[in-house]
Amino acid sequence: MNGRMPLASRLLYASGSLGGNALGRTRDLWLIFFYLGDDDGDVERKGAAFAIGAVLVIGRLIEAFDDPLIGYWSDRTRTRWGRRIPFVLAATPFMAIFFVLLWIPPNPGETIGNVIWLFAIFWFFNLFSTLSGGPLESLLPEIARRNDDRLSIVGWQVAFGVVGTAIAFIGTGFLVDAFGFVAMAIIVAVVAVVSRYIALTGAWRRTIEASPQIYAEDEAVERLSVWKSITTCLQNDQFLVFLPSFILYSVGVQIITGVLPFYVESVLGRDEPGAMVGVLSACALGVLTLILPVAILLARRRSKREVYGWGMLFAGLYFPLFSIAGFLPGIPVVAQGITYALFIGIALAPVQTFPNALIADITDYDTVLSGQRREAVYYATQQTLEKIAGAAGPGILVALLALGSTADDPLGIRLVGPVAGILALAGYVVFRRYRLPDHVTEESVAAASAARQS
Repeated sequence: MNGRMPLASRLLYASGSLGGNALGRTRDLWLIFFYLGDDDGDVERKGAAFAIGAVLVIGRLIEAFDDPLIGYWSDRTRTRWGRRIPFVLAATPFMAIFFVLLWIPPNPGETIGNVIWLFAIFWFFNLFSTLSGGPLESLLPEIARRNDDRLSIVGWQVAFGVVGTAIAFIGTGFLVDAFGFVAMAIIVAVVAVVSRYIALTGAWRRTIEASPQIYAEDEAVERLSVWKSITTCLQNDQFLVFLPSFILYSVGVQIITGVLPFYVESVLGRDEPGAMVGVLSACALGVLTLILPVAILLARRRSKREVYGWGMLFAGLYFPLFSIAGFLPGIPVVAQGITYALFIGIALAPVQTFPNALIADITDYDTVLSGQRREAVYYATQQTLEKIAGAAGPGILVALLALGSTADDPLGIRLVGPVAGILALAGYVVFRRYRLPDHVTEESVAAASAARQS
């Protein structure tokens, strides 16, 4: 298990990010617009706007508390297929079904029935998404024990994730314009199921091989309750540095993603936003794809920590420029939007690449401190606190749009960039206290601490 992970296994496992990104980014991009958008792009005249915003916020808050329970359950599961595989196998089809149902409200127009429907289906979708995705992500530290394997996997995860994001940001726009939201949702759901099952084939053999050693390690130490496991995670100083930085950045990206259809309608003047959202997304993803190998190379030569920090700093400085993209005199508005989208790919690349590998390092650090392997609890605790904070994303976006979301009054749309930039910049400031080396052992941690103190 300490030998190099085969390339084929790394590729197969990493490919799971394609389906996860396609599903998640499609939700972030279109769901608010689906329930609130109209021909004029005017959220202010929508009576259900704040009700829908409240449903999404409350739904994310409720979902957040599923993660630690599922993570603890996954860590304590014992089967001949290991700890994680049964969860992914069983939950993935239900995740896809409830994703499709999100786009089939029971009534046309704005009704209380649609609000209730969205609340219920959104909760079930999030529950099964966590049951499927959490255990799959938690496989990384146990199947890839070497730093070079982890860097390779997260690099390929970003590459496949770019494909998934392209499906969401580019493909879904054309699908919505041509066939409508329901057909789009079915196609994306099928892609997600196939992608997630393919990912299991890459991890299957190694996770089964690792299981006896992991079970033996668990039996050798005290078993903690779910609450004790979570509170112990929150005593990990490096986890407490990484987590808020990632949360702040993620909320910033979330609100910029959600405003795109409104931006295309109201600022760029397109009545059918799907195609133009796809063009802008293609520009950003194209640059991200070009930057990705550079980010991985820099991480190998410097460290994941440094490159991650650089990316977050650039995002914090660049996001606010969204407020002027499309408003500069003498330049076609579409050209301004495309130019902004190109450079945002630079802001996204490092921060989209390294979080999973950094969490894997943090779980190794926890093993150094405690002697236990609790990968799923760490990933789940990250997801829980991220979702609690990230639940603010839909609320922030709806509140900003209420300040102005039309061609005549785009104030709320323009404010999204500065708000996202402040969040990302705050995340960078917090992350400056992160100190773990790329290879986490008792000796390397001690050496890194001594170097920082000298």
